Amino acid sequence: MSKWTIRDIPLQAGKLALVTGATGGLGYETALELARAGAEVVVAGRNPAKGKVAVGRIEREVKGAKVRFGLVDLGSLASVEEFSGKMLEDGRSVDVLINNAGVMALPTRQLTTDGFEMQLGTNHLGHFALTGRLLPLLRRGARVVNVSSLMHKMGASIHFDDLQMAKKYTPNGAYAQSKLANLLFTFELQRRSDAAGWGLLSDAAHPGASSTDLIANGPGTDRFPHTLGPMFVRWIGQNAAAGALPTLYAATAPEAKPMGYYGPDGLFELKGDVAPAAISKQAQQVGLAKRFWEVSEELTGVRF
Repeated sequence: MSKWTIRDIPLQAGKLALVTGATGGLGYETALELARAGAEVVVAGRNPAKGKVAVGRIEREVKGAKVRFGLVDLGSLASVEEFSGKMLEDGRSVDVLINNAGVMALPTRQLTTDGFEMQLGTNHLGHFALTGRLLPLLRRGARVVNVSSLMHKMGASIHFDDLQMAKKYTPNGAYAQSKLANLLFTFELQRRSDAAGWGLLSDAAHPGASSTDLIANGPGTDRFPHTLGPMFVRWIGQNAAAGALPTLYAATAPEAKPMGYYGPDGLFELKGDVAPAAISKQAQQVGLAKRFWEVSEELTGVRF
């Protein structure tokens, strides 16, 4: 695979892209480059003040950018429903949906407004509900990109007997479960799209070790990378702009494949050029993905 850069992003004029968690970090860099390529971009986030700043920055960076803020808290199913309802009322087809927003390795167990463990609720269930509610707007050929993590391979499991980790919570265990969930959702969405004729391209990406607010805002107390801190991540990894490249590839490259998974090609996939990424055996289990999809439908009340 030849080196892929932002210069390789195809023209996105006429397309509508929605990026969650786009007020900073990877999401912001993703939204910026999509706007630069000509897409109309919805910067989705839960903080209107940060949203205003992000939109202003993109407008200054990209002359004539079509960009707006969308208020949505992925940790609240009511907020997801309200936001989706406004998008449906508007009626504009969505060409690119990037499920990027996330929280990472919270030191103590916290719950969403719906009573879900915060990382599973925000990183997976909120995006599952959002994608399902926006399905009528995802035109044939639309791309749905879920941002996963290297952590999905680090002992991650779906704890059906304690999905919300009420019995035993660990910061990295909860995060790893949510990132495995992202890939299970990605692959099962493609299988269901193929079976039902939705015409979607569902793929995923991970940023390697990237310097963003994600780690700083949620340092855990157990193993790598949290105990080593953001400074170490900056040393072994890459900046947010580089970390966003796999997501941009998944969202725009003609070569990106259904059920593809992309990340950096360097040592341990921590940094480097965009390339196909390693997928854990857990994430490839069709039966597990089907069962978890059904559980996700029950928990969110959203059926595709």
